[in-house]
Amino acid sequence: MNSSLPARMKAARVNRFGAPGVISLEEIAIPAPGENQVLVEVKAAGVGPWDGWIRSGKSALPQPLPLTLGSDLSGIVAAIGSGVSGFQAGEQVFGVTNPRFTDAYADYAIASAAMIARKPAALDDVEAASVPVIAVTAWQALFEQAHLKAGESVLIHGAAGNVGAFAVQMAHQAGLHVLATAGADDLETVRGLGADVVVDFRNERFEDVTGDLDAVIDLVGGETQTRSFAVLKRGGSLVSAVSQPDQALAARHGVTAGFFLVEVTTQRLDEIAGLITAGKLKTNVGLVLPLAEARIAHEMLEGTRPRPHGKIVLRVSA
Repeated sequence: MNSSLPARMKAARVNRFGAPGVISLEEIAIPAPGENQVLVEVKAAGVGPWDGWIRSGKSALPQPLPLTLGSDLSGIVAAIGSGVSGFQAGEQVFGVTNPRFTDAYADYAIASAAMIARKPAALDDVEAASVPVIAVTAWQALFEQAHLKAGESVLIHGAAGNVGAFAVQMAHQAGLHVLATAGADDLETVRGLGADVVVDFRNERFEDVTGDLDAVIDLVGGETQTRSFAVLKRGGSLVSAVSQPDQALAARHGVTAGFFLVEVTTQRLDEIAGLITAGKLKTNVGLVLPLAEARIAHEMLEGTRPRPHGKIVLRVSA
């Protein structure tokens, strides 16, 4: 590994699962990249709900303790492991650390070379760190799960949320007829992202406004998901990023329905970077905090502090 690197680094860690108070800023050894891995000097790390699930012990994946939180990152390649051919030391990259979604809240992080890409020059590090998981989730839902094509129609639930905002923009850019649900305060914002029809979910029933659709992208779950089967045409699809849909209900409506977990890859990140570079996607950073305030960011995730609209990002180094 590069001998000019320091031996130690700061990292936001958890030694036991629990509320945000379990997060502590610790000094640990800088790891060395293994096969097909790179060491990234982290400039910024995104904060997402999955970080809260991991911290509280509710992750769907095994999470051995102690661990460093965080997955979304942007930074500079500091060292390269064996078998890596697509990146060089000194390159600016963004993406996700690993399939367990850990280790990004730190001065340096190991990342799988297959889960990062070159950072779009149009974005600074904070903006870039806000993108990977939520943008790839939106991309996969629309084009790989629902297989939508220009001219088709889609209803996006939770369109003012972080994933939803990207989904609306991508659907609009792809030439889809975009319908969306959002709260009253967000209707104009969602229209501005490219939605053709926006339904105030608290004061209108989306079933009364929409129908005979090719797909529904469910980012809300619960009753909203269940009611969504009624607005799909036969042969349509319901795709959820939050919970497994009722297969019996899907069969009764003659549609397909599925739940998926995001899979961040270099290829998908490159697609998204291309849209950003072309000016077709806008990021939305809601709040930037220093790494030392990771606990505050998680209190916002939990709702014990007021939470901003947009993505929370930790600035790790200038």
